[in-house]
Amino acid sequence: MQNLYSTKDSLLSREDKEKLLNQKGICIWLTGLSGSGKTTIANYVSRQLHDNGVYTQVLDGDNIRLGINKNLSFSDQDRQENIRRIAEVTKLFVEAGVVTFCCFVSPTQKMRALAKNVIGENDFFEVFVSTNLETCEIRDVKGLYKRARKGEIKDFTGVSSSFECPVNPDLVLDTENKSINEIGETLISVLLNKLK
Repeated sequence: MQNLYSTKDSLLSREDKEKLLNQKGICIWLTGLSGSGKTTIANYVSRQLHDNGVYTQVLDGDNIRLGINKNLSFSDQDRQENIRRIAEVTKLFVEAGVVTFCCFVSPTQKMRALAKNVIGENDFFEVFVSTNLETCEIRDVKGLYKRARKGEIKDFTGVSSSFECPVNPDLVLDTENKSINEIGETLISVLLNKLK
């Protein structure tokens, strides 16, 4: 580490990149149980913003675990490292002026605090996708909950591992009995002021 030197000062500034894109970079960190709707919401909002000229990126558990973090297990230590790496990548996107949606269960306060610390408090917008466990199990197209209940998946959040609800999220999205349009438009209306 002592032979590494930051090149940040010689790169184009964040301000230059945001000026080019005519937007501000921000991380929208969606947390909630598997099947709560995090990625569905992010995809919907990302498409709506894109159609209105906002440059976005969606990161979720599948696209990260199949690539940059494919060497990590689901042990507590590796889950923490998973979030740390995601946060470091997200910080790069945000500093490039990209509106970045992060869709990760991130089940503990400690994990989310780590992400917020890496990304930066002013660039971190925490959204709790509040969906009850029964609804998540009904929506479970991958069959993960069934496998977890059979003991085929260990340390599965909501079944054999707990989820710590955010204490003071920036926004709570209750998905019960609401359409994706309603939920997405709620998030969009909050974000539009932050992107100017």
